[in-house]
Formats: sequence, structure tokens, C-alpha cells
Amino acid sequence: MKKILDLIAEQMRATFESCGYAADYGKVTLSNRPDLCEYQCNGAMAAAKAYHKKPIDIANDVAARLKKQAPAMFESVEAVMPGFINLKLSGEYLAAYLDGMRGGDKLGVEETGGGKTIIVDYGGANVAKPLHVGHLRTAIIGECIKRMGNFLGYHMIGDVHLGDWGLQMGLIIEELRDREPDLPYFDETFTGEYPQEPPFTISELEQIYPAASARSKEDEDFKARAQEATFKLQSGYAPFRAIWRHIMHVSLEDLKKNYGNLNVTFDLWKGESDAQPYIPGLIEDLQKRGLAYESEGALVVDIASPDDPKELPPCIIRKSDGAALYATSDLGTIIERERDYAPEEYIYITDKRQELHFIQVFRVAKKAGYVKPETKMTHMMCGTMNGKDGKPFKTRAGGVMRLENLIREIDEAVYDRIMENRTMDKEEAEKASRIIGLAALKYGDLSNQVSKDYVFDIDRFTSFEGNTGPYILYTIVRIKSILAKYEESLKTAQPQGSPAQAAADGGDGLPSGNICPAGSAEEKSLMLKLAAYNDVVETAFEEKAPHRLCQFIYELSDAFGSFYNTTMILKEENEEKKAGYIRLIRLVKDVLESCIHLLGFEAPERM
Repeated sequence: MKKILDLIAEQMRATFESCGYAADYGKVTLSNRPDLCEYQCNGAMAAAKAYHKKPIDIANDVAARLKKQAPAMFESVEAVMPGFINLKLSGEYLAAYLDGMRGGDKLGVEETGGGKTIIVDYGGANVAKPLHVGHLRTAIIGECIKRMGNFLGYHMIGDVHLGDWGLQMGLIIEELRDREPDLPYFDETFTGEYPQEPPFTISELEQIYPAASARSKEDEDFKARAQEATFKLQSGYAPFRAIWRHIMHVSLEDLKKNYGNLNVTFDLWKGESDAQPYIPGLIEDLQKRGLAYESEGALVVDIASPDDPKELPPCIIRKSDGAALYATSDLGTIIERERDYAPEEYIYITDKRQELHFIQVFRVAKKAGYVKPETKMTHMMCGTMNGKDGKPFKTRAGGVMRLENLIREIDEAVYDRIMENRTMDKEEAEKASRIIGLAALKYGDLSNQVSKDYVFDIDRFTSFEGNTGPYILYTIVRIKSILAKYEESLKTAQPQGSPAQAAADGGDGLPSGNICPAGSAEEKSLMLKLAAYNDVVETAFEEKAPHRLCQFIYELSDAFGSFYNTTMILKEENEEKKAGYIRLIRLVKDVLESCIHLLGFEAPERM
């Protein structure tokens, strides 16, 4: 289904052309003065220079012709000084457009993706470590980008890209050796099968790593042992590979549970280790082709361009001690992804502090021809989630907060708000608080621009009023309640199965038929906001801007609130008018539910 702005612009371009002007001047935008008009065309201002006419003369010419050519589309077409063309849609045309949304697939949203493959690299958790608040943004932003892309017809592949191959593995192995020296992995004479059961639980593993990390900062011998263990692991030493597999099994099980609590999923659970088979060939290839050269003992690739605004250092492919780096691993991963998926686009979502890293990786990948010149490579740089002091969010004790504890805190805050009203029993309130809490957490993050830092304010995020997740959910729940009451009134007035009831039933207990033209300013404002839905979804994805989707549903919820407060929906005596209201608010609910699904949360039945 075409976007309403495109339909209006098509008509405007045709009218400019029929008046003897270039069609390109017929661009239409949303009005920035809704008190004067709904849409606006400023093309006459630009056309005046090309045709040596006054802008108002061109605007008058086009406006007069447009009234004759499209009387059904517009309620009013007005040329105003110095040369603007102000437009208001007719109520009938707008209502018909919304009916098209109701009857269309995906509520009228076009699948513009055409099946193009896009890999989204988000999550970036390290195994053997618990998820903390620093993992929140990349996870929920990546999930939203993936969902929007799938909705628009792209083939989205989400990869968690785990940190599973670095020094932390050697630290764990050596700490485990000192704690459990009798394990067969540390017996060089052992020749049997290694145990299937891991020698630690997730809780023990999460205690082992920080202890080993702290120890390595004070004990140089231990650190050297860990480095040697890491080298042996990466060289294929069987006992350490067996421990590594245990670490991966225990960690993945826990990570999947915790990401699941965020309603975040991945298509691929790949890690740095999966890139390792490609690294020797990658380094050899870069050297053979003269792209990599030695500098102070390290192997580097120049990535600077003459038009760079600042000097960029070369990308280090291999350190002087022979170790590969994150850049090497990421390039190996790109080679693997090109082999397996050949995507048209890559999207990486990380902390903004990794900006230089991805500039280097992308440029090496393009310079070496590992990706096509036309392949788009995007780095979405996330700002940080801060406390009220403006610094990165911490626990009350000053430590990094585990993500599961943050989720628990926000759920408890929502639960307390629900119980203040005493509208639910304890069990229902606990279930609802988990649903609403997730909405509060995700919306609180996604409603901010990705690149901006924001303050995590649990009191504001869990409020049922204002620009918050709970407010959006409350709007949906309120509409559900109205629809349920209306359906019940139909059953009472016309028993189920009667000819009158069957004629009124649209298949879901609600009336068949069409949305009526707006009868008030509030109703038309709501309808105009609904009509922007497919444009907003497409723009939010193209700009990689989930906050645009959040802003849209907040404005839509507000528009519904104004309509609800000025309209006696269920008390309307004219049955056809009442049915029209019901069809309209059903569409509002469907659009809101579609949007929150893209954002990664859902609505409860009651609040």
C-alpha cells in the first residue's frame, strides 16, 4: 500500500506538469503548522526562479488546477503568500485510506526489502561473565533493527558475536587448575574420554573469572601461565579445548536465558572462535598482495584516505608477539559471513568508543576486496545509559549492575505501582509487572536517539503517564476494554447466531463495514496520525532510528487520548457512527500492537 504522502505527491506532481511546470516541483511534506493545514507544497518557490514568475502566481495556477483534478482527495487547496500551497485531505478520502490499511497485509506497510540479506551484529557478550547494564543497549537496539527489517521484507540475520577466545579463557583454565588440580584436563598422562559434565556451574564460573582477573593484575607468574594456556587453547590443545567447550555450554545456556528475559533472540550464536580458521589465510593473503607490512614488529594495513578530516592510524592485524587482535577476528568473521551469506549490508551495534576500530575494519575489508564496493557497512554507535549523576549507571555500592538485577528492580517498581491501585491480585500483578516492566525498560532506552547518552530514571520510566512504555500499554489496554464492552453490548442486543448479529459481525465480534469520515478535529487528527504509519516504519528502519517509532506511538496514543476525552464512543446513539468509532479505534490498537512488537515488547490484558 502506497504511503499517503506519496499518493498526495503523485497528484501534486501531475498537476504541476499539467500546468506546464516540471513535475519535480510537486514535493509534498507534512505541515509544520497544523493549525493552518495538514500538508504543504513549497515547489512554487523553487519553480519561480526557473520560470521567471512570481511564486504566488505559480501557486495560484497549480492550486486552481488541483481543485479541479482531485476534488475527492482534498477538502481544501489554498495558495498563500509568498507561494505556499496548503492542503487539507477530505474526510472521505482519509477514511478510505484507513480502510485500506485495515484490509491490507501488515496494515498497509509495503515490503520494501525485497529479500535483501542484512547481517546485524549485536549483543557482543563475553562468555563466562554475567550480562550487565552495558549490554542492554546493543541487545535491545539490535533486536528492534532486526524486527523492523524483517517486517519490511529484508532477510535479517542477527548474530550475537560472542567474546569466547581471548585471555579470559586462559585465566579461567589456570584458576581452575589451582582450585581443582586433580581434574583430568591437567593430567598430561590422561588418555581417556573427558567428562561430559562441566566441572563448574554458572555461578561458580562467574566467580572464577573475576577472581582470576584480579589475581592476574598482581601476580605476573599467574598472568604468564594464563597467556600460555590461551595460546595452547588456540593452538588446539585437546584438554583445554574440552574445558573451553564446558565454558561455552554453561555460558550459552545462561546467556540465552537472560537474553530471553529481554525478549531478545539471535539467529546465530557465533563467536570470535569461529573466525579463527580464516585468520592464517587472511594474514597470508594481505601479505602476499602487499596490503600488510611490518611496522615496529607488528603487521599493519594502511587505511588512511587523503580526504580524511583527521589522521587515522593503520589497522594492526598481528601484534609484535604474533597474537591476532579484535580487528583480525572481525575480518575473519566477515570472510566467513561472505562465504555463508553474502549479505548486501552489515550493521554493527556497539558502544561508541569502538568507532575507530570499525572504521579500520570496514576500510580493510573494502581495500582487500573481502566485501563488494557497493556493500553497505554501518556502525551504529550507542551512547551510554547513565545514572542521575550523569555518569555510567552503577549499583548503589558503585559496582557494575548485573542486567538481571536491573530487570528485577524495574519489575518491582511496576509491581508497587500496580498494587497501589489494588485492581489485581498478587499473582496477576506479578505477571503484569514483568510485561510492563520490560516495556518500561525497552521504551525508556529506545525512545532516545541511539547515539545519545541518556539518564536511567526508574521513577519516570515506570510512570503510567507521559512519554513512557507503560503509558503506551495503558492506551492499548484501554482500547481493548472499550472493544470488549462493545462486543458484549452486541451480544446482548443481538443474540449470537441471529441474522442481525451475523450481519454486524466482522469475524471477530466487531462490526463489518467502513470507517466513517471524521466528525471532529480530534477524530481527524487521530486519523491523520494513523495514516503516517507505513511511512514511519520505513523511515525508522532506513535511518536506523527506533526513537522515531517511539515518538510515533506516543503521538498516536496522545491523539487517541484527545479523541477519547471528547467523544462518547459507547454512548453514541447513532449506531453506524458508533460502529465507525469502533472500527477506527480497533485500527489504532492494531497499529500500536504492531509497533510495540517491532520495539520488542507486548501489552498485558489488564493494567
